[in-house]
Amino acid sequence: MSKLRIGFVGVGGMGQMAHLSNYTVLRDLCEVVALAEPRPKWAQLIANRYGVPEVYENHLQLLKQAKVDAIVAPQPYRNHASLIPDILRAGIPVFTEKPLSLTVEAGRELARISEETGTLHMVGYHKRSDPAMERAKEIIEEWKASGDYGKLRYIRMTMPPGDWITGADMPLTTDEAYPPIELEAGPSDYTDSQTAELDSFVNYYIHQVNAIRFFLGENYHLTFSDRNGIILNGESDSGVTVTLEMASYTTSTEWHESISAAFEHGFVKVDLPAPLVRQIAGKLTVYKDNPTIGKPEIVLPIMPNVSAMRNQAKNFIAAVRGERPAPCASREALEDLIFAKSYIDYRNHQFSE
Repeated sequence: MSKLRIGFVGVGGMGQMAHLSNYTVLRDLCEVVALAEPRPKWAQLIANRYGVPEVYENHLQLLKQAKVDAIVAPQPYRNHASLIPDILRAGIPVFTEKPLSLTVEAGRELARISEETGTLHMVGYHKRSDPAMERAKEIIEEWKASGDYGKLRYIRMTMPPGDWITGADMPLTTDEAYPPIELEAGPSDYTDSQTAELDSFVNYYIHQVNAIRFFLGENYHLTFSDRNGIILNGESDSGVTVTLEMASYTTSTEWHESISAAFEHGFVKVDLPAPLVRQIAGKLTVYKDNPTIGKPEIVLPIMPNVSAMRNQAKNFIAAVRGERPAPCASREALEDLIFAKSYIDYRNHQFSE
């Protein structure tokens, strides 16, 4: 199959560090043929650095003039509602960063347009593409199907704030001002402070909300949040308990993030690397303790030297080609926004002064 022709809409910090730098090295799978960036010096600097032949001022010019098979649009998520519909209606598969949008209403409309046009909208929950997460998911599904280690009972995830950049190369920049964009408004029934609280939560912890569902394989709802915003609990549709630990502490030079799925006779755990590490996958631990099957043991599978961001690019290309489903499309990503709003609503109800 011929290489995919990829266009980029936005090449800011995350656009370069997390995405453009990964797609441009996948030379057997794709070629980045165009980019849209309203800052002219910035655009040409990036095009020269990464060998992108076509430069456009905005996404509309790119859609009209460039020949692309797919678009990577690493935009601020509060710009998705005003920009992504144009790409979907052009029938071009698109990748965006998480979350789908700020509000449930905007996210529902994006999912609707994706389905109405039959156009893929993959949302960048890169943790699902970490090789350790992919293997853990396979094991969890195997254990669910066989019943060898009992029922899935509990999923716990923790992510204290830390050094998420971890020494990554800084993006190329110029002195040009950031282009003006009209940010998506918050929910109509929210105050400015409530919108800010929602904005903060979906920016920092929507990855973890999504990763928990990835391991569950089903939706879950909120049951509790503490006053200090350190912990939340939930329960899945089938009764599995979940916990997300947030800012219980902070780290200055490390990244401490993990997720575990506990069965009655064992667990599967992934210790995740910082988001911008290069070619390092998570560490997978599998604990088995069912005496009717064998002696207790801990298995530490060896993961390939592939980062989640690099593997995510491969997964998007494969989804565009129809080789396998996207790790997370817009319809499922909408569930994260529904959960996030329920969390903020709960806190506003329980802890309002």
